[in-house]
Amino acid sequence: MEIKNVIDIALTTGEILLANGAENYRIEETVSKICSSYNLVGECIAMSNGILLLIEDSHGEKTTSMKKVKDKHVDLYRIELINSFSRNLQTNPLSYEDAKKHLDKIKDAPNFTMNVRTLAACMTGFIYTLFFNGSILDGIASSIICLITYILFEKISQLGFFQFLEFYLAGVLIGGASIFSHLIIPTINQHNVITGAIMILLPGVVLTNGIKDVLCGDFSAGISKFCEAMIVITAVGVGIGTSLFIGLKGI
Repeated sequence: MEIKNVIDIALTTGEILLANGAENYRIEETVSKICSSYNLVGECIAMSNGILLLIEDSHGEKTTSMKKVKDKHVDLYRIELINSFSRNLQTNPLSYEDAKKHLDKIKDAPNFTMNVRTLAACMTGFIYTLFFNGSILDGIASSIICLITYILFEKISQLGFFQFLEFYLAGVLIGGASIFSHLIIPTINQHNVITGAIMILLPGVVLTNGIKDVLCGDFSAGISKFCEAMIVITAVGVGIGTSLFIGLKGI
């Protein structure tokens, strides 16, 4: 297989992994293994927003290529599909056309529907509210707020605002809705509701992957993800604080 085709397969694989929330060390290992499956030496560097790949052929000629990744989210299902693809490729190298077909299928794999994701958000808010000693009523209020917040957050994300503003607005919404629920039903503890509802916004996977990258020796990637997670947490906290400040002043 031509080197340019191997580069295309390897970078597309890395792109899918990075776009769906995989750890940087996993991306680098997978891309390098795909190159070795076609008897080529590949060195990969995965960054927060792109992948750099250098391939050396049997004659010592080196080719470098890069792939930039803009949109990122968390999809563990696609990561598992890529892991299976790369393992199978080591034992049974595919032609360029077949490999591209497999990768296109993984790219086009169906996502969870909006209804399923919204239901998961509601359950998350309800369960975490109970976990943090909230009442059943607190949990119900939290799940309703999660429902509204998740739907509006998806709409806000489509407008193309920068990440800090998106999470700040979501935090304002959660804080304001929690205060409103307490005003309607005074027995609702707004602090328990907030604690449960913010769980749908916290970047747990990003933070965990950052720690994993640091433990694997990739400090630049780990610190980058840690800073990204801290920005999200700060935005949510400032948003909730804004709502509480305005709400308590109004009360």
